[in-house]
Amino acid sequence: MKTVACAEVTERVAETIKRAGVRIDDACMNALQEDLPIETGAAKFALDVMINNALLAEKNADPVCQDTGMAVVFVTIGQEVRVTGGSLTDAINEGVRRAYRDNFFRKSVLDPVTRINTGDNTPAVIHYDLVEGDSFDVKIMLKGFGSENMSRLYMLPPSKGLPGVKECVLRTVREAGGNPCPPVLLGVGLGGTMEKAALLSKHALFREIGSINPDPELDRLEKEWTEDLNRLGVGPQGFGGRLTCVATFIEKFPTHLAGLPVAVTVQCHAVRHGGFSL
Repeated sequence: MKTVACAEVTERVAETIKRAGVRIDDACMNALQEDLPIETGAAKFALDVMINNALLAEKNADPVCQDTGMAVVFVTIGQEVRVTGGSLTDAINEGVRRAYRDNFFRKSVLDPVTRINTGDNTPAVIHYDLVEGDSFDVKIMLKGFGSENMSRLYMLPPSKGLPGVKECVLRTVREAGGNPCPPVLLGVGLGGTMEKAALLSKHALFREIGSINPDPELDRLEKEWTEDLNRLGVGPQGFGGRLTCVATFIEKFPTHLAGLPVAVTVQCHAVRHGGFSL
């Protein structure tokens, strides 16, 4: 049986967040740089500023955005893993706490009723997936709320079908405009229940930009919807132009015959995530 120490989890969580907070995903940066020669006017200016900001942030180890996000953590843990030295949830939150404290990241987490700040950006939003074997994998996303506030959940009647789903995706981005700091990435969750669709949409954003969806039909829809989104003309920071959506990622789950849940999680261009395995 594999043993995982809470102290090591804390250390690795803190390291992962430190790295993620000061740099955006390489594939996303490449997509922005490839689009720069194509854009014109205000859209080109905005994209150039976004790229230079990201380069300076990484060079100086400064936060790539003033909204250093809320930590969203996905843990895949095998049934043959034994966690020692305390509570795994506490260990993850301690890693979040240290990362935000030691790197002077803005602490944005507060009580939804009193609006009193917790002071250390905890608790993190943690999702556990128990699987066979002895794997222990952690994925962490720093989710800013300019984009999170533009995310949407739709409970469609089945009669709407895929055309209805597509319209929900397009509507989400169209109505969001420049609020989520486009170009955006979209995670789309289809099926399950209300909360399952939302979870799928969030998890989908860990996919690598340019990767192929193993489901051929979903892969086709991802490409089609991304092309349609880039015809909306929202563009970088909402100033118009070609690049509105860098990529669309879709995950699905069987659902009830009476429903068609659709969740769209919007991710800004500052894709900040990382992970580790023990």
